[in-house]
Amino acid sequence: MHCRLGCGACCIAPSISSLNKVAGERCVHLNADNLCAIFGKAERPKVCSDFKAAEWLCGTTQQQAMDNLIYLEKQTA
Repeated sequence: MHCRLGCGACCIAPSISSLNKVAGERCVHLNADNLCAIFGKAERPKVCSDFKAAEWLCGTTQQQAMDNLIYLEKQTA
């Protein structure tokens, strides 16, 4: 599965420790179109580069992706 353009759930819901980003906060690199401004660049955190969209995780809507990622974040906190 490819990411849905403009979803951005993976850049909002989880914490990203290398960026000091807390769960539920928009990543500073997420632009107004919910696209990563540093996608494909060396400064992109490894955790972000390693993330792979999957139907079981992303569902069919941004809200499903947010709900699933928030649930997983709470389970691993």
